Amino acid sequence: MYEVMIEEEFSAAHALRGYRGKCENMHGHNWKVEVYVRGEQLDQVGMLVDFKELKAATRRVMTYLDHQNLNELKPFDIEMNPSSEHLAGFILHKVAEEISDDRVNVYKVRVWETPSTCATYETTS
Repeated sequence: MYEVMIEEEFSAAHALRGYRGKCENMHGHNWKVEVYVRGEQLDQVGMLVDFKELKAATRRVMTYLDHQNLNELKPFDIEMNPSSEHLAGFILHKVAEEISDDRVNVYKVRVWETPSTCATYETTS
């Protein structure tokens, strides 16, 4: 099994509804995102996925989030709190929609709020 990972960053604000503490108030982060893909089969060049294609797919998702109030964006406006955990799952599913190569499985996303705190969402397939 081969694995490839890229990193991207975006800046955004959020507030955690129902949380008791400072994070219930609007605040911002410079988020770092790691996107992991895996697969068994390499292409004719010997790559699982071109780094630039994976970065471009991830950037398209980051564009939706960058410099936004996450609480005002779907699905974080009503359906779910914009926690790091929910954000990791959201990003994974959106990046997976952007990748059209059946050989590649977007299976893990790690979202860093700070240099020492992160949340990870990983699929079982």
